[in-house]
Amino acid sequence: MFWQPIKPLIEKIEIQPNPGNQLVTIQYIPEELEKIGVGTDAVVVRHPAHPGVVFKRYVKERDQVRQDEEEVYRRLGDSPYFPIFYGSEDHFLALSYEQGPTLYECLVEGIPIPDRVITDVEEARQYVRNQGLNPRDIHLKNVLLQNGRAKLLDVSEYMKPGDDGRWDHLVQGYRLFYPLIEGRKIPVDLIEQVKQAYYDQVKGDVSLLEFGRQFLQLWRNRKQS
Repeated sequence: MFWQPIKPLIEKIEIQPNPGNQLVTIQYIPEELEKIGVGTDAVVVRHPAHPGVVFKRYVKERDQVRQDEEEVYRRLGDSPYFPIFYGSEDHFLALSYEQGPTLYECLVEGIPIPDRVITDVEEARQYVRNQGLNPRDIHLKNVLLQNGRAKLLDVSEYMKPGDDGRWDHLVQGYRLFYPLIEGRKIPVDLIEQVKQAYYDQVKGDVSLLEFGRQFLQLWRNRKQS
């Protein structure tokens, strides 16, 4: 494969898992590699020799996650909604580098999120189901805004059963409340506060209407202070 000269550098990456849903701890990345992103199971890097490719390096303890994600990409095949899968080696996958802000970054930077993105994700979810997979764990940080369209990242949970409901709740919030904040910058700590409140409530009955009202009140209080 074209990445063989780079493989020794990728193998030198040292990362450690953390309990719960915490990001991995990075202990060492060779200076020749550019860090692109960090997740709960892996770190994503890029090498200047192949700027259109990223390498998703997993912690050794979670290699089953890598195998599951590889299987998902193989079953998804060629789709405009997902990165291109180039292949895999022990502990890493090679994928196309996808540009564009995440929906999370759009909120932080005040970049408008068009309705077409919501439609694209819904179409992508149906496509995933048609391949016998389960589109779950879709949230603000793994959907990119790319030339006005959506691109989905991190398909590692598509082999798991169940519906976490996260995307459905986001769509409801988008329909009910996003027109009130569209194009306005939302502070990161406020987003994190709302996200934690959501996690605290999602174990029971979630009222999106009441939840959204609480968020808007917090945001107005922040603007006035």
